[in-house]
Amino acid sequence: MCSACAVTGGSSGIGKCVAIEAAKLGANVTIIARDSNKLQAATDKIKTYVIHESQRISYLSLDISRDYPFVKKCLHNLEVELGPIYILFSCAGTAICGTVEQLSIEDANYLINLNFLGTLHVVKALIPSFKSQKEGFIAITASQAALLGIYGYSTYCCTKFALRGLAECLHMELKPYNISVTLALPPDTDTPGFENEEKSKPEATREISQKGGLFKPEIVAAQIVKDVLGKKFFSTVGLDGAMLTVLCSGMSPASSILRLLYESCFMGVLRLISHYIHYDMAKIVTKHENIEVQEKIDT
Repeated sequence: MCSACAVTGGSSGIGKCVAIEAAKLGANVTIIARDSNKLQAATDKIKTYVIHESQRISYLSLDISRDYPFVKKCLHNLEVELGPIYILFSCAGTAICGTVEQLSIEDANYLINLNFLGTLHVVKALIPSFKSQKEGFIAITASQAALLGIYGYSTYCCTKFALRGLAECLHMELKPYNISVTLALPPDTDTPGFENEEKSKPEATREISQKGGLFKPEIVAAQIVKDVLGKKFFSTVGLDGAMLTVLCSGMSPASSILRLLYESCFMGVLRLISHYIHYDMAKIVTKHENIEVQEKIDT
């Protein structure tokens, strides 16, 4: 890889690790986030992984969640300065937990603006450049929560479901221009964002999510980069992710005939397994709801 790539959410977590993986492959990397201090620290770290002296590692401080015309202008200026972006890793996002009843409208708007509109703004701004080059890669980082509703992730799931729809539409729109689209579906990952997410997570949600385990961001990032360059539509890590992408493949594009046959063969039996998993999650929710009711009675 010697192309220029941009990584939103690149100052920490999965985004930072994706930028490191790209640097290891020889790419010129620009990381995008809001906090200049974190961006500078991340840039210094990424520079230690370059493989040749001519590589350019830079950062852009930008709030991608608001003011689309300004986002478009900043990305245009970035390409004028550094050259065309061939690979976009959209990794910016966050989670605030709570049921529909619990989550404030302000928090819901924040999640929609950052997780969905932030991704849409950057992709939309760069599409003309990608199409003029007639090649490129776009990776949209969603979550396994893009494939199923989970107690306590009400608005978060909605924003991630939206990213799946965006990725499927982009795949259809951009394929004639030789532009590959990948939807990354990471599991719970040990990042600063996950640590912050834990603060608002209901106990039932925590018990459900713990069943899937916690993955290192370096492992998730390496898989994302590999799958993007391999032009796979889904990028997953772990058994749960593999199962969910088969079970929920539906009308999603198949990366190959072999993948299509694999999904067709296993979708039926996985539907039976998923029913048991859903039943188990429902039991966890009922257990914690009963605990809350009993606590209110006791007080």
